[in-house]
Amino acid sequence: MYSYLARQPVLDRDKATIGYELLFRDGPKNCFPNVPPEEATNRLLLDNFFSNGSNDICGGKLAFVNFPEKSLLQGTPLLFPSNSFVIEVLEDCTPSEALLTTVKDLFQRGFLIALDDFNPSVEWNRFLPFVHIVKFDLQLTPIEKARFFIRRHQDKPIQFLAEKVETYAEFQEAKAAGFHLFQGYFFSRPEMMQQKTLSPSALTTLRLYQQICQDDVNFDAAEEVIATDLSLSYKLLRHVNAITSNRAVPISSFKQALVYLGQERLRRFISFVATSHVTKNKPPSLYCLSLQRAHLCELLAEDISPKLNSNRAFLTGLFSMLDSLLDQPMDVLIPMLPLDITIQDALIQRSGELGYLLSLVCAYDQADWSLVDAMCKQLGLQNENVAKRYLESVEWVTRIEELQ
Repeated sequence: MYSYLARQPVLDRDKATIGYELLFRDGPKNCFPNVPPEEATNRLLLDNFFSNGSNDICGGKLAFVNFPEKSLLQGTPLLFPSNSFVIEVLEDCTPSEALLTTVKDLFQRGFLIALDDFNPSVEWNRFLPFVHIVKFDLQLTPIEKARFFIRRHQDKPIQFLAEKVETYAEFQEAKAAGFHLFQGYFFSRPEMMQQKTLSPSALTTLRLYQQICQDDVNFDAAEEVIATDLSLSYKLLRHVNAITSNRAVPISSFKQALVYLGQERLRRFISFVATSHVTKNKPPSLYCLSLQRAHLCELLAEDISPKLNSNRAFLTGLFSMLDSLLDQPMDVLIPMLPLDITIQDALIQRSGELGYLLSLVCAYDQADWSLVDAMCKQLGLQNENVAKRYLESVEWVTRIEELQ
């Protein structure tokens, strides 16, 4: 049996990822079909924390886990070390004496406590001395109301988290209101909607992407591009030397690295390093999510059919966030790359088999299980296998992230 799980990044004011909220679902058709909230929490904990006492799926960052009232009162968090996760006290919990006693005890034991979808009230005020994070859903709470509350309690050691931040403008407004942490899909959208000139690093990245899109990589042309950017050249050589440490003679030039790596491994390294290079002013989540999508598309393509080229699937996933990375519309960027027409159609129109595959992967990112179910049927995939592949791709990109 597989648990259906997605993770949503939690970012700080510099848009660095400090953790993930883990979103449990019991299948693609519904959020919680016939599964009590307590069972959902228990299965999430069992699948991701119980076996080794740590949360590998978050790559060492904070894990935010929803705890319904019954799970809290039963002492479920006490089965785990206090540094395992952030306990999110759900908004439908009753601010009773029993719950207050439980929260106090968890606080004193060293657990991090968050109040989810917080709605200010007298009943909840007494909980604040034992809370580390207060989360406001900006779709439910006006920003001015949240701002007023933050100012009233700015002397307390509490971090305020803005949920449902959907645009860059909302992110800026939430920052100005005093929020410290942020959740939402704003990080995966372009910060600027108007067209603008590509930066030098973006141009270098685009030129490299043009090379790896070719059926036969032109090593001389790739080397020429790398040579124009000292930082990028250094990063590539550092990565290549890291995986060739057992060689008697270390690699000292990019051309030497090309000969050693070959085309397919070169494509991977350019994908990793070039994407990371252009995201220096972006949330690191963009870099990791684009790579995770690429690998998930690759894995699922192999499951769908031998005829569905896994390298094309990898490129489809990798470039699915190109508009966010380079601050340009997708229909402007994609024609600049020598991509197969099936990849172009998938990225711009979400059409064709690769388009359905990309829709499936994006839906999984957002825990849109009804769309996941529809795309699985369209592609002939089993939902359980998609869940397995998703976890494999997250583990894979976590290992990549640790090398950065």
